[in-house]
Amino acid sequence: MIDEIMDSEYNNVGELFGFGEIEKATRNMSPEQRVKAISQMSKQVKNSRRSRGEMEKFFKQLPDNVKQELIKGTLRLADWTIYSTKRITSKTIKMFESQDDKEVGVRNISNAKLPKNSVFMVSGLILLTGVTTNLADPEANKAVNYRTISAIPAIANGEFSLKANKKQIIPENQSNRRFITDNDTTVQMGYYKLDNPRLIRDEEVIEFVVELGTTFSIPPEQYLYCALDGTATTP
Repeated sequence: MIDEIMDSEYNNVGELFGFGEIEKATRNMSPEQRVKAISQMSKQVKNSRRSRGEMEKFFKQLPDNVKQELIKGTLRLADWTIYSTKRITSKTIKMFESQDDKEVGVRNISNAKLPKNSVFMVSGLILLTGVTTNLADPEANKAVNYRTISAIPAIANGEFSLKANKKQIIPENQSNRRFITDNDTTVQMGYYKLDNPRLIRDEEVIEFVVELGTTFSIPPEQYLYCALDGTATTP
């Protein structure tokens, strides 16, 4: 066990392995060996960056079966962006719905849920908009050039919310103007970094809803692209 702990690729190994297991693993060490082992483990904790580091801080909240798979190496952490596209047909646009199917260029999850046995740390959100060149052609609808929402005032002045399993990740009535990053060259277009990242577990329904006060001057060919950016567990 101590070799697995010392060789782990993850930071915050105490939360991943369990402090009780670490205590057992170091119980028969000499005081000098124990200090050395604990010192080595503590050195790991400041290396990870971005959403991976955020995910490691949430190890305590992971389901036990996921922790064990990470320890064994049958699951790993990976960058992932969940996305979905929808045409604007009303003032309320539900970006993920239970009847949605996965389709390249349209969305990359089905039924508004993560794949089985996966956990996802939402670190940031993206919201963009674009116009299809041929509304009647499904192929054209997959080739929309998504750009900033700032060019469409009715979208920019709208609101959004994000829930998982009916629990708020982003409270309602958040301004879409958070996604206007046109003059910020340090982030990608339309990116909103969360100060309070949250975990989403498999089988939890994802609800990303955009509310518009008006559809004034929004053409029928207008689409929205939303994405949840972060770190996920993967085989």
